[in-house]
Amino acid sequence: MALDPNEKPNQPVTKFESMLKTDDVYFFDAEDFEDIIHHYLNNGKISLAKKAIKIGLQQHPESMELKLLDVEVMVFENNLELAEKILDRLQLLDGTNEEIYIQRANIYSKKDNHEAAVALLKKALSLTEESFDIYALLGMEYLFMDDYEQAKIHFMKCVAFDEHDYSSLYNVIYCFEFLEDYEGAIAYLNDYLERNPYCQVAWHQLGKQYFNLKMFEEALAAFDFAIISDDTFLGAYFEKGKVLEKLGRYNEAIENYETTISIDDPTSHAYLRIGKCHEKLNNDDLAKFYFYQTVHEDPLLDKGWLAITNFYFKKQKYDRALYYINKAINIDGENAKYWKKCARIHAALEHYDEADFAFKQAVDLGNYELDTWLNWAEVVTQNQEVEAAIQILLQGLEFYPEEAVILYKMAGLYLMANDPVKAQYRFRKALKKNMEMVDIFKEEFPSFYDSVWARNIIESVQKASK
Repeated sequence: MALDPNEKPNQPVTKFESMLKTDDVYFFDAEDFEDIIHHYLNNGKISLAKKAIKIGLQQHPESMELKLLDVEVMVFENNLELAEKILDRLQLLDGTNEEIYIQRANIYSKKDNHEAAVALLKKALSLTEESFDIYALLGMEYLFMDDYEQAKIHFMKCVAFDEHDYSSLYNVIYCFEFLEDYEGAIAYLNDYLERNPYCQVAWHQLGKQYFNLKMFEEALAAFDFAIISDDTFLGAYFEKGKVLEKLGRYNEAIENYETTISIDDPTSHAYLRIGKCHEKLNNDDLAKFYFYQTVHEDPLLDKGWLAITNFYFKKQKYDRALYYINKAINIDGENAKYWKKCARIHAALEHYDEADFAFKQAVDLGNYELDTWLNWAEVVTQNQEVEAAIQILLQGLEFYPEEAVILYKMAGLYLMANDPVKAQYRFRKALKKNMEMVDIFKEEFPSFYDSVWARNIIESVQKASK
């Protein structure tokens, strides 16, 4: 199994690399070759690892460990058939070697047969007392199987074995989050911090759990402890900034985002958050400056382009907003958010054909939000295509069958289309679902609302509900 990836080159590695530069052949113990190979594997130097395996097997042709490392590389490179043949031979020689079952499990995992991989890893677990790596592999297999409860249990065992195994700690919290068990994550992290009070990673994760539960003061305290534990921890400053935004403390949030920029290279996400804070503070020039910095840093960040577009949209500078949303669409024409914003801008400019097209693109790309259907229907209605608007709302009703607002709008549209029977049916149904929202109908269709038939239906539904 792999050793610490942060290890420094040791004497055998230095000696081996010196040998490669000359025609000399040096002799190494089999254990030295294992260290050399692990060093290269941990540092992603596969070709050097393969050279070390080849020379190692020439000097120690019977070494089981070197043969298993050879298999490990074969599995990594998807040379699975040959790897299995070698494992068959090795298992005949030593059927109690846990590494054989681990590599077989890796092969099954590569073939997406995760149940078989789990069975083999459990077999390996029964053959060794050094189970830390096997628990980690089991955790990953359960993740592949979407069994987050079992994955969590096995990653917890890794953390119990080595409390500085932050990779497993992250995986434990990931499982809690996927299960939406934020309270469980908080309890686990608090217990962990009892034993490791200066672990910045745990404090950071604890803050994120509090944030998920909108417990912002607790989240702020946790991020402060993360920063006390490591005053260069970028993630803690960034998350603290997000909490301060939620608390309306925008200047303090800006300070934390600026700290992340001073510690490391600027990121588009930091620029974006700073811009948002300045926007909240009505510092329009600074907001605009940071939004432009955002897209300069990362032209593919959709939130950056949307921030600039929204900035001009709020200022009712629709032509400028249209320019930037079109620029965004040219970069990523498959982004539903871009098309929806584009549609709203065209609607504001009374470009109803273009707005209709943009809403259709947004829906085709998977945007099924309630306001998308409502705004799209409104655009088509403004374009004097009442029947098309009704069809759009019928589609929306499939996604939101309990939304009275759709029914009220449909009632009015059916009246505009001279279909009073369907209009009355939809109107009655809307009233039964939500009588209080009848003002929507009154506002959009005042002449229909004041009609005798509408008043009669309202009175009859009111009587029936008493």
